[in-house]
Amino acid sequence: MPLEIGIGPNLRKSAYFEATLRDGVRSFSVYNHMLIPGHFGDPEAEYARLIHGVAMWDVAAQRQVELRGPDAGRLAQYLTPRNLDATRVGQGRYVPLCDHDGWLINDPVLLKLADDRYWLSVADSDIHLWAAAIGRERGWDVAVSEPDVSPLAIQGPKAVDLAERLFGPQARDLRYFGFVETALDGIPLILARSGWSKQGGYELYLMDSARGTALWDRVREAGQEFGIGPGAPNDTERLESGLVSYGADMRWQCARATPFEMGFGPLIDLDGPHDFVGRAALERLAEEGPRRLRIGVVIDGEPAPPGHPVPLCTEGEEVGTVSEFAFSPRLGQTIGVALIRADLAEAPVPLQVRVGAALHPARRAALPFIKAGGTS
Repeated sequence: MPLEIGIGPNLRKSAYFEATLRDGVRSFSVYNHMLIPGHFGDPEAEYARLIHGVAMWDVAAQRQVELRGPDAGRLAQYLTPRNLDATRVGQGRYVPLCDHDGWLINDPVLLKLADDRYWLSVADSDIHLWAAAIGRERGWDVAVSEPDVSPLAIQGPKAVDLAERLFGPQARDLRYFGFVETALDGIPLILARSGWSKQGGYELYLMDSARGTALWDRVREAGQEFGIGPGAPNDTERLESGLVSYGADMRWQCARATPFEMGFGPLIDLDGPHDFVGRAALERLAEEGPRRLRIGVVIDGEPAPPGHPVPLCTEGEEVGTVSEFAFSPRLGQTIGVALIRADLAEAPVPLQVRVGAALHPARRAALPFIKAGGTS
């Protein structure tokens, strides 16, 4: 008997919910207290569209935390160890957020809409509560809220052609993480060259949830000549591309990691004069060096992914954690990402992945498994 998910008032529906039901969504997950599509009945075809064509995703669960007021920039900078001094209006930044002990608590994209207005496009956690508490405790003149914004992603090598068809040459001219406020048939949105894949694409930040179905249908109609179809953020492609997944690779509640362990060291500015949450802890962690390092692993055979992290072992001893793995159609292998003890990251020791009671031989691999453009 198939499992079901109960849809009650505690789970929010996205602006595209009715459109996804109509277009055949077959599973949902829960992200930021909101329903997010899992797949539309043919995961293989959805993967193929992402790799070779263009896919459209309801990612409205990627909620925005708005910082607005005279001290908005001050709060934005205090939340992240990345230096934001050079960030311009119309530019996004990937910004790790840490707690006071240096543990990662989110890795949003920050969008600077004005000198006194920022959005944090957050992964799955209640960062609006964290930001509001810090702003209030510091006594700063900044309002923290959730705006009426619902991102819709178009991803894949043909996404740029579709975006140009919808928005004109400005879409092709946008740099990565660049964005512009615009409208489509009177539907207000922000067009950003971004998204959770390495296949290229855009995110359409709808700014009127009542127009969700209208935007979905307009994008679907324009994308027919490019073979567009619905889908969802793809775990296999993200593994191939080496993308980090907050909530899978690390999460504050039980699978903590530092930015140095996750490879974010170049984003941590310890030389600048600005203060930020966790600075003292990050200075200490930088001096000590990471205890674990992120690596790729290739696993023998095709073990079934259990849907949760599994131990990484050498000669029966647990030395790390494989956060997620999947079979890669492009590589013809089972691949995963892991955190391993730093002293063993490059050591010539045999590795095994424990799935249930079985140990599966594995070997290290460089990340990403497949570079942007399709080369491994």
